[in-house]
Amino acid sequence: MNAKYSGRCLCGEISYSVDIEPVFTGNCHCKNCQRSSGGAFIPAMLFPEKNVLVSGAVKYSESQADSGNIHKRGFCPNCGSQLFARFGHMPGVLGIKAGTLDDASNYVPTMDFHVSSAAPWDFMDPGLPSDSDDAQPFAPADRLQRASTAFDVG
Repeated sequence: MNAKYSGRCLCGEISYSVDIEPVFTGNCHCKNCQRSSGGAFIPAMLFPEKNVLVSGAVKYSESQADSGNIHKRGFCPNCGSQLFARFGHMPGVLGIKAGTLDDASNYVPTMDFHVSSAAPWDFMDPGLPSDSDDAQPFAPADRLQRASTAFDVG
């Protein structure tokens, strides 16, 4: 039986699978995501961490977001591929970078966020809603509430 979502790093040392739908999907345009990805944004999917099966030893690097929250990015220590994210203000949540999916067509973003930090050359889908409030990621409030409920946060 195949997982709904599966993926891996470039070298294959780290892999993951998830059998549920993400609670949130969106493109993060914050400066830290630009720096860590080397691109205009990170396409992110959020899941309850307890539902994600990870194989391999992931290494995490910690940084502080503009909001003051701690953000941990998980990557393969062998090839350096960035796969995961953990958020200090949302325990129990695991972010997955959509570019690591085995089938990237499974990723459907619902919004662009932190757009006030977007690179001037970044082109965003005008059909997606956007959120420029850098202090409140994953807004609007109903999405944050949905995530909080799903992950038993706050």
